[in-house]
Amino acid sequence: MFKNKRNLLLFILSCFLLAFPIMGKALDRADISGLASDTTMERLRAIDKIATIGDPDALRLLEALQSSEVMVTDAGQIVLENEEWDVIDAITLEVLDPQPDVYDTVIVNNRMRSQLDSAIGVLQLLSEDREIRLTSAKSLQDNLLPALLPILNKALAQETDQEIIRILKESQSVILLDATDSQQRLDAVNYLMSSSERRVREILAAKLEKNESGLYLEDSVEVRVAIESAVAAIDRKLTLIDYFGRLFSGLSLGSILLLAAMGLAITYGLLGVINLAHGEMLMIGAYATYVTQQLFVNHLPNYLDLYVIAAIPMAFFSSAVIGVMLERTVIRWLYGRPLETLLATWGISLFLIQLVRQIFGAQNVEVSNPAWLSGGVELWNVVMPFNRIAIIVFAVIVLTGIWLVISQTRLGLFIRSVTQNRSMASCVGVNTAKVDMLAFGLGSGIAGLAGVALSQVGNVGPDLGQAYIIDSFMVVVLGGVGQLAGTVYAALGLGAFSKLIEPGVGAVLTKIIILVFIIAVIQKRPQGLFALKGRFVED
Repeated sequence: MFKNKRNLLLFILSCFLLAFPIMGKALDRADISGLASDTTMERLRAIDKIATIGDPDALRLLEALQSSEVMVTDAGQIVLENEEWDVIDAITLEVLDPQPDVYDTVIVNNRMRSQLDSAIGVLQLLSEDREIRLTSAKSLQDNLLPALLPILNKALAQETDQEIIRILKESQSVILLDATDSQQRLDAVNYLMSSSERRVREILAAKLEKNESGLYLEDSVEVRVAIESAVAAIDRKLTLIDYFGRLFSGLSLGSILLLAAMGLAITYGLLGVINLAHGEMLMIGAYATYVTQQLFVNHLPNYLDLYVIAAIPMAFFSSAVIGVMLERTVIRWLYGRPLETLLATWGISLFLIQLVRQIFGAQNVEVSNPAWLSGGVELWNVVMPFNRIAIIVFAVIVLTGIWLVISQTRLGLFIRSVTQNRSMASCVGVNTAKVDMLAFGLGSGIAGLAGVALSQVGNVGPDLGQAYIIDSFMVVVLGGVGQLAGTVYAALGLGAFSKLIEPGVGAVLTKIIILVFIIAVIQKRPQGLFALKGRFVED
């Protein structure tokens, strides 16, 4: 009947609470006198009496007993110690005068400790601390017994927090599913219909099963019909919640793909260079984040939570400088020679990977989330990590910044002109070589920013960029070469689409489906879904 010893103790305590309903009685000396006894049984009875009081004083005393802070004087008086180490009365909290010369700590053995845990768990529903009440309400959901109704009713009567009220009412309704009155069961089912908890759905579904004799566990036809409707309603909600969770995961993945592909959209669209070393720009940005973290650990430990902010310009300029160096030393000599460019950038990527291995080692390095990026927020039973939310916001900020650069600055004007018609831009005086260099550096810097984001959600190692280079190219090709808006649509679309179908077909088949889809799109629209419109002299 009872799954564990804790459930048995909770049942005993609950029966005691049921036998002596909580009426708001104040804690008195008769209730606590048993704590001074030499026998465990008397102390256990005292714990039960204290638990029935159901007020903050009772909870405070039981918590003090749990922490071995309750003492008894030679006269048998139950006392505590305040912050100034004065002996105080356990009920009035007044300092004793004169101070007792002899007092001993009340011994709490394992049997008492188990009963204390159960009693405190129940009484914490009446705590003044909202988080304690919330934790207690959630913990009781796994140990719901009919005898808990009195304490639930009292907690509901004085509770003002809507979240806790919802949990308590839900627990109350689950208990009432076993009530003898069919109307009470029907009312409980009608309330639980609004739930979106899978646990509640399983409890309701179990009531529709039959026993060994072939009879329904729920004998009322009206209640069974209500249960069927409630289960169907909860199923619909769970389906919507599931799709919401997938959509958030897809948006998170799409944001990462967008950050990784934005820089490539500029370099590939402007220069026509298939840069297989683009992934290593992400890796450099991630390692720049790691170096920044270590600098803060060693020199600014009090401001460690701010290292991510400092890592953003560090990663951008590190990747941008290396990108400019590559463009000036290697890539500039290979324009118009796609095969040689492909092989050269592949060789550069291998060189950068090995260089990082030599400097930082072959093993992954640890990049920790700052405190403000740890944890998450729950919405519709979907936990959304703060680091994922931050990446989405960061992607929007970076996208806005790039749009402003491209549309509102002189450099952006030159990039757009060279992208659309290089020969004509050169004829009107645009230094296309310089634009190529700056654009390549800008694209590499954006990849470095993507590395900052990736360092907060995964491992940082020499092979980090290899996992994103193919996906980045797929995003750029699908969105349209040189089209920033197309890159956004393609990244978010691929991210959402992959997460929506992945649970049904698996990760490997999802990749295959996406690849086939992109190939089909390219067959119909070689310039991508959102290709630039205009006349191209080079064509």
